[in-house]
Amino acid sequence: QVQVVESGGGLVQPGGSLTLRCAASGSITTIAAMAWYRQAPGNQRELVATINMGGGTDFADSAKGRFTISLDNAAHTGSLQMSSLKPEDTGVYYCNGKIYGAELEWHDVWGQGTQVTVSS
Repeated sequence: QVQVVESGGGLVQPGGSLTLRCAASGSITTIAAMAWYRQAPGNQRELVATINMGGGTDFADSAKGRFTISLDNAAHTGSLQMSSLKPEDTGVYYCNGKIYGAELEWHDVWGQGTQVTVSS
């Protein structure tokens, strides 16, 4: 099965940095696009950043200037680099992969989430 798994979450102080990774596995031709979402306690899941295989990126206003998204299709891995973290960045971060499998079948998959807590 094609799937994605997030890693890299943890506890960080305000102003600190953290890098999340999203590793895709299975029989994959290419990752067409990858996105990161987050969900804070009591809130809806919100889109944080996206990247497509052409290199185009987009960020939520709250993330602009602080977050960077990248995609290494050779490694089937994406990353979200976060800096100048704020308490309001706290939440469960989810990776969404839009992936072509080995026979070019389409997969839209979600990871299990990784917890990011920004607190002193």
